[in-house]
Amino acid sequence: MRVVKRILLVLFALAIVGAIVYASLPKPIEVELAVVERGPLQVTVNGDGRTRVQDRYVILAPLYGNLGRIELEPGDDMKDGAILARISPLQPPLIDARSRAGLQARVSAADAAQRQAEAAAARAVESAAFAERELERMQRLTKEGALAPRALDAAELERQHSAKQVESADFGVRVARHELEMARAALGMGRPRGEQSFELSAPVGGRVLRIMRESEGVVNPGEPLLEIGDPNALEIVVDVLTVDAVDVEIGDPVIIDRWGGDAELHGSVRNIEPSAFTKLSALGVEEQRVNVIIAITEASDLWKGLGDGYRVETRIVVWESDAALKVPAGALHRHGEQWALFVVEAGMVHERSVELGHRSGLEVEILSGVEPGQSVVLHPSDRVDDGVEVVARG
Repeated sequence: MRVVKRILLVLFALAIVGAIVYASLPKPIEVELAVVERGPLQVTVNGDGRTRVQDRYVILAPLYGNLGRIELEPGDDMKDGAILARISPLQPPLIDARSRAGLQARVSAADAAQRQAEAAAARAVESAAFAERELERMQRLTKEGALAPRALDAAELERQHSAKQVESADFGVRVARHELEMARAALGMGRPRGEQSFELSAPVGGRVLRIMRESEGVVNPGEPLLEIGDPNALEIVVDVLTVDAVDVEIGDPVIIDRWGGDAELHGSVRNIEPSAFTKLSALGVEEQRVNVIIAITEASDLWKGLGDGYRVETRIVVWESDAALKVPAGALHRHGEQWALFVVEAGMVHERSVELGHRSGLEVEILSGVEPGQSVVLHPSDRVDDGVEVVARG
């Protein structure tokens, strides 16, 4: 019996010692893990933008006279040639010899402007024809495997832009022709003709955007009366930091969201203005920014609710890949002059230096240092170090 008691006491003492030793051993650190994987990655330049009518026309009073009340309202549709306003002559006669000379000079200037607009329209038609032929050549080369699909997309985008330029140039010809007609008509109004009035007609079909002068009264030549345009020809203006604008190229795809609709809209960069400007940020810091012009490539029936001056949010895609090796940005940390990751293998942490590629807001492309499928520590604390034992949280 004494031997049994002694054995039990020894076992009890060993159990206590084992418990003390086990309690003193370092326990695995709970960490949050992420997986190195291949998948889509986009690098975007984000910014708030506003919509504007691409081709707008401000109707000016062509001569001195008495303007009748404008009955139109913002949002009214009109056809090409519709009567917008009427100007009646004043007493004494509407124009004198000096005014007549000025109107004759205006007729000459309007005639020169019309010829210049027609020449620009001819150049736009030639450019569009060249873009069409270039697209056909690109399609043949792509079918033969001698050209990358991206070059074909660029040629298609150039053809679309050329077609838009033809429409814009045609718009300019019609406006210049209208200006010449108005100048000639204003010159003819100098002859007294009883109660005759001068009618202002719409140079193009569209919609009234703004009314600058509603009430009846005397107007001076060149005074703005109303603004018209085509709301279906919208573009977006986004001001971005110049340090981001250097990565943006004409033709880059654009994602448009938070515009009020349910689905995202798509567009492309049509132009980057060459001159930057200074703008104060929300924190009062001066920033150098530049305007990027974006063309909406979706059909107009998808964004018919948009109007002139509406706010939108845009993401300009400057780089993307469908199979980039990536990790969450929160898994990276600095190790000397390099970036590193804590890779978990068999429950142990191993620090690995990595080479970074492109960055998005939340993810980073890894060029070398780790392999797909490896687990890495996300948001490592000061307790995590090389050789430490860890366990996944939760």
